[in-house]
Amino acid sequence: MSERDSTPPGKLRLGGMALRNGLLVHGPTSWAAAVRTKDGAVKVASGKKPDLGGRATDRLPGLRGVARLAEAFAVIPMVKRALPEAKLPVQDPKTLGAMVAAAASGQALRRAGPRTLVRESAVAAISLAPALLALRSGDLASYHGVEHKAIGAYEQEDDAADTPKEHDRCGSNLVAPLLTSSVAGTLAARRAGLSGPLVDGAVALGSLGFAVEVFLWSERHSRSALARALRRPGHELQRVLGTREPTEDQLEVGEAALAEILRVEGAAAPDAA
Repeated sequence: MSERDSTPPGKLRLGGMALRNGLLVHGPTSWAAAVRTKDGAVKVASGKKPDLGGRATDRLPGLRGVARLAEAFAVIPMVKRALPEAKLPVQDPKTLGAMVAAAASGQALRRAGPRTLVRESAVAAISLAPALLALRSGDLASYHGVEHKAIGAYEQEDDAADTPKEHDRCGSNLVAPLLTSSVAGTLAARRAGLSGPLVDGAVALGSLGFAVEVFLWSERHSRSALARALRRPGHELQRVLGTREPTEDQLEVGEAALAEILRVEGAAAPDAA
């Protein structure tokens, strides 16, 4: 693999998002999704991705990651319009309830005393609860495994069933640097006498930009010991909590999503590569 990019030469750089009943895959210019419907059929849809500044900010550290993530989230309503059967990760009453409870608990904990390192770390940990609940309920963790296996099999020209369910470019690698920078940024702002929604928003955006830059640096230097150390928390999060080994039926959905993204991007299919 290149020292600049962990995507193998000649392969599209693909990303994805697990759905509760399928998989959404992002390519350079398009998206594709496949889901298993209630009647057992596999349904596929695709479309062009919006450009919200991702291409223009590619050489601007801090901004490029935020722009690319904004584009990824902008795709979600497009997927729901084209594929109404798609069930989003948060499309579940328990997860939505957990999000509200986590937000309320975090605010209550902050109001209970001064913003210390321990208190802010606890708030950050609480914020992870809804995501972990979503992953451990239903088939979401299995389709997260499908995401990694489908993309990994394409990159390695291997069979998806034999490909690891963990992947180096998983968004779980953002968690540790995001939480660390968020806690540090919040404490720094309070010690400087700054507070309020605008400050909290600036810290959140800054933390996200920092986390993405750590992610990109780790990918550019994927063979280094530091990069491996930086990816270790995310890898363990995937291995222990974030993914499950999928069934053959679930892998079939992943194969359909992969075939569709390669079709719309004009790339060769794995067996023709």
